[in-house]
Amino acid sequence: MKRIAVSALALAALGVLLSSCSPKTAPVVGVAKFVSHPALDALEKGITDEISAARKDVQFDLQNANADMGTAAQIAQRFKSSKVKVAVGIATPTAQAMANAIKDIPVIYSAVTDPVSAGLVASLDKGGPNVTGTSDMTPVREQLDLLLSLKPKARVGHLYNAGEANSVKLAELVQAYCAEKGLSYVPATVTNSSEVRQALLSIAGRVDGIYLGNDNTVFSAISAVTEICNERKLPLVTADPSSAETLPILAAMGFDYYAMGRSTGKIVLRVLAGEKTADIPAYFAKDPSEMALVLNKDVAAAIGVSIPADLEARASLVIEGGAARRK
Repeated sequence: MKRIAVSALALAALGVLLSSCSPKTAPVVGVAKFVSHPALDALEKGITDEISAARKDVQFDLQNANADMGTAAQIAQRFKSSKVKVAVGIATPTAQAMANAIKDIPVIYSAVTDPVSAGLVASLDKGGPNVTGTSDMTPVREQLDLLLSLKPKARVGHLYNAGEANSVKLAELVQAYCAEKGLSYVPATVTNSSEVRQALLSIAGRVDGIYLGNDNTVFSAISAVTEICNERKLPLVTADPSSAETLPILAAMGFDYYAMGRSTGKIVLRVLAGEKTADIPAYFAKDPSEMALVLNKDVAAAIGVSIPADLEARASLVIEGGAARRK
């Protein structure tokens, strides 16, 4: 009897030991982007790199809505039902889908131009009960100044998706800028990426240059845009330096989206550590290191545009002879 009692005690102790040594369930962070293009891909990588560097235990559920709101809603339901620790929505439509469906899990938005107008938070000064994140309110005036430095007094063509809240906000800013400068503003709207080519062709003969803000639908068809602009010798200025590094885009000024992803990842880490979203205000990139200016001298030569020396001196990356030169 004594031997049996000792054995039972030993087994119980072993069970406690094994239980204490068994790994805890790894936290899962759900990350969904609205569509795949260079800027949003860079954001996703920045988010996962930042989190992985600090938390080796975190796992990721990476999803792509493929520019479809129905799919974005389905992904939001997936994150809700699987009880991810944090749900991250990259770009306004995806973030809206997350915030609409998920109320009991922290939702972090990334690259949302105007989170207040998008209905994600009530104020930029603080987060919502379960929502906060990073804004990519792009420097529209500086980008249009850039276009005019390459093509003075241009009739400005602007292509965007009228169904994206961020794009509508930017369109208002572009129109106001053109009115202030006495420039013709020629917009063309799309509802999906398959309409981009025809929409651009519809205004190509009435403009002197094209401006693209951070519109996800248009950027998912950016190759068609560059093809038409270069064929028609139209200067193209965009808000996405990431795509300008690999595609024949005359000039791009905007955020380093990988760096913005790292900033978003920092917010996710704060929330995982227990900080409340309500105590975290919207993050706006302000450091010069988070901005980039890309100029393509090969495209400039092909379409007959001269790049001013002072502008080239400011560039963070210049493409010439097919090679990229970083500064």
